[in-house]
Amino acid sequence: MIFSSLTFLFAYLPLTLAVYFLSPLRFRNAVLLLVSLVFYGWGEPVYISIMVLSTLIDYTHGLLVEKYRDNDKRARWFVGQSVVFNLALLGFFKYWDFLALNLSALPGVNLPRLGLPLPIGISFFTFQTMSYTIDVYRRQAPVQRNLVSFGAYVTMFPQLIAGPIVQYKTVAAELQNRVSTVEDFALGARRFTAGLAKKVLLANSIGALWDTQLAAWAAGTLTAAGGWLGILAFGFQIYFDFSGYSDMAIGIGRMLGFRFPENFDHPYLSASVTEFWRRWHISLTGWFREYLYIPLGGSRRGTVKTLRNILIVWLCTGFWHGASWNFLLWGLYFAAWLVLEKYVLREALKRTPAWVKHLYTLAVVFTGWGIFAMEDLAVCGGYFSVCFGGRKLWSAADGYTLRSYSLTFLILILASTTLGQRLWRSLPRRAEQVLTPVLMGLGLVLCTAYLVDGSYNPFLYFRF
Repeated sequence: MIFSSLTFLFAYLPLTLAVYFLSPLRFRNAVLLLVSLVFYGWGEPVYISIMVLSTLIDYTHGLLVEKYRDNDKRARWFVGQSVVFNLALLGFFKYWDFLALNLSALPGVNLPRLGLPLPIGISFFTFQTMSYTIDVYRRQAPVQRNLVSFGAYVTMFPQLIAGPIVQYKTVAAELQNRVSTVEDFALGARRFTAGLAKKVLLANSIGALWDTQLAAWAAGTLTAAGGWLGILAFGFQIYFDFSGYSDMAIGIGRMLGFRFPENFDHPYLSASVTEFWRRWHISLTGWFREYLYIPLGGSRRGTVKTLRNILIVWLCTGFWHGASWNFLLWGLYFAAWLVLEKYVLREALKRTPAWVKHLYTLAVVFTGWGIFAMEDLAVCGGYFSVCFGGRKLWSAADGYTLRSYSLTFLILILASTTLGQRLWRSLPRRAEQVLTPVLMGLGLVLCTAYLVDGSYNPFLYFRF
């Protein structure tokens, strides 16, 4: 079940909210746990056991770390067990077939590929539960002794399958005591509706163009202009798809009384690649910084070790997204640009006009999206060879495509900026009060009409 589905919008969500708010406060974590398990099990009931196992392991290890607080060696041992279990769980389901395929290319090695479907959201909830035990050890989070409350945290359906990655310490107090006000519910509903519109009306409207251009490459009719139009389409699709989902998750969380961290901050306004990664998928980059980069030494131990740490973090970031060589290449690609900006381009970027820095960043980022989008490296190489002049530069079909999508691209560009927010904040209070329900209603009607009429409704981050 995905948020941008009629089943979720008109059955699951209304029923869940009704049951949740009709329940006494002391039972709401139990209700949240149950409805979240229903949400997860809707598509993959067999994998509920994996989530329950992960929950039990990290719940008990958190208690063991707290119990042996005065024995640092034993406490560290239990933290290590938790980390190993979580990584083993993630590695088995997500990476076994990739490793088996590549290791079997070695002489004398023949590992079976299992072909197991990937449990939805496993990359997100394993990182969440793993960080809990670490934070309890670091005294940055209180141990949770109530299994139901901890289970509600792990399985919480708004951010379960695609984030943002919510660290336990950020919601620990709200799990114990939260008050859902009418204002919070209204703000959450508005945020959810905005995210739904981003996903359905913007991401879906441009996503088909990427599929069309990829098919043109396979048919041998792709041109350089068409190739870049496809990459632009994918870059906008993945932004509005993922940020829209994050907005919906944050909005539902707010309706339920939780305040999840922001996950996007207008990343396409960035003036450097470094800045882009401070604005894109903030919860993931923050997780890797806090639990991998800094423990490795960060940038405090000299240039060589800093380079090593950046390389490790970005190899892991790429591999986190998928068991494929293109994701590793994508991670290395951004590691290289971050190193260049840190050691080579820093002073030059300071002297460069803002608009040039902005265009440079977009060129780097969207080229990276091309690597990200094509898991087959042969396809990726062939596609980029066309983009850089390996075939015809332009065709009449490109002109037709550009005319057909020009308004869509203009809307996407404007929606990627802060223009809408600035215009909204400039409105008188009375106008905002009148327009809010009107725009929310219009957005829901348009999204519903699109979902009823259309069939193109993918969610890109399901595969991660």
